[in-house]
Amino acid sequence: MIPDGLTQGVASVVSPSTASSGVPSTHVLRMSPGDDLRAGLVKAFADLSRTHGVAAGCVLSSVGSLSRAVLRYAAEDRGTEIVAPLELITLSGTLSPGGVHLHASIADAQGRMTGGHLMPGCIVRTTAEVVIALLPEWAFGRDVDAATGFKELVVRRVL
Repeated sequence: MIPDGLTQGVASVVSPSTASSGVPSTHVLRMSPGDDLRAGLVKAFADLSRTHGVAAGCVLSSVGSLSRAVLRYAAEDRGTEIVAPLELITLSGTLSPGGVHLHASIADAQGRMTGGHLMPGCIVRTTAEVVIALLPEWAFGRDVDAATGFKELVVRRVL
């Protein structure tokens, strides 16, 4: 059985079934040299979540540079550390009080790209500019999924 608002197909997409009065709001985070990208984003979302009473968010846009990246590649148990001047090409993911799920694409000085699951220890080199959307009509949580063994996104509509 498919829960209300959930569409089955190649991917599962949760969409509101009716118009909502919950209007997303955007917030811009600028991080400084030496900041941990993931830790800074987790803290910023926790502060915004408390201030605005919202339990769901996402990363809309991001650019910047890193001096160190730690990415976990598909089917790997641990992160891979890369220490070099790096460009942050993209950062995307979901934000919830119970955890974040973030993926990043980075490029080295020769333009070689890689990407994966963003782990703690990604250090800002010059700046990181991240645009966050708060989604007041949703509450995101994370529960262990029996099929994957990982904490996966649980979505609840609140408005």
